Amino acid sequence: MSPILEARALYKRFGDFTAVRDVSFEVARGEIFGYLGANGAGKSTTIRILCGLLTPSEGRAIVAGHDVATDPESVRLSVGYMSQKFSLYPDLTAAENLDFFGGAYRIPRKPRLARARELLAEVGLRADDRRPAGALPGGMRQRLALVTALIHAPPIVFLDEPTAGVDPEARRNFWRIIRTLAGEGTTVFVTTHYMDEAEYCARVGLMVDGSLVALDTPSGLKREFVPGRTFALRGRRLPEAALAALPYVRAVEPFGAGLHVRCADDAPGAEALARVAREAGADQPSAEEIAPTLEDVFLAVAGRKAAA
Repeated sequence: MSPILEARALYKRFGDFTAVRDVSFEVARGEIFGYLGANGAGKSTTIRILCGLLTPSEGRAIVAGHDVATDPESVRLSVGYMSQKFSLYPDLTAAENLDFFGGAYRIPRKPRLARARELLAEVGLRADDRRPAGALPGGMRQRLALVTALIHAPPIVFLDEPTAGVDPEARRNFWRIIRTLAGEGTTVFVTTHYMDEAEYCARVGLMVDGSLVALDTPSGLKREFVPGRTFALRGRRLPEAALAALPYVRAVEPFGAGLHVRCADDAPGAEALARVAREAGADQPSAEEIAPTLEDVFLAVAGRKAAA
């Protein structure tokens, strides 16, 4: 089956600044594709190119069969786009927002009202709720923004950091909706800087300083970039330098209030790490072996990029 999205050697320059540099990838139909990176890494610029909102400086992108450079209007009609910031009309109700945007997509009134009621019900919102959208709680506004992007039943939907600023429960609910969408055949292209969310994606691309530096499944990225054993070390006055000097330690990274210590396969284990830390002056150190996370991957990839 042919991909629904193809990007080939994309560049986007703003004057002397290159926001996207030589980015290439494909996305399959029905895939949840994650696009990760720190703020300013080029994620949103890439999405805006793929939605037909920006013209690439170089390269080519085909989205739902349309070239973003030569036919951006067809691209925009073929995709749904949820931006980082709440961009609906705050004085309109949920149903009125869907009615308005459905009309913008030229959906006849009767079918679009039926579609609006169906979408609102699917995400736990009510078509007869008379509150203006701007007065809704953050999680409800987020769900409304998503279904507005789906009003015209696009084959691919772009979600640009859709869960930024909402509570953990709202994030979990939102991802349940995303998985349901993908299960029904919609392709979901999502950017996020929450590394735990990327575990839900079939594949993940990692952006650093405008470049796509890694692309694989979450498990494949972990195998490639954080091989060996990973330990979580907790305590006060943890001695990063002493741990990094151990012959079996590959990397030491701050992680929350503690450290993640990446070791070779033949490392002696958690008790040995805690003992080294204690002997080097740590206060009540403890260590346990853990499964590596995509945050560990991102730190390893970013470190490798910085050292290149």
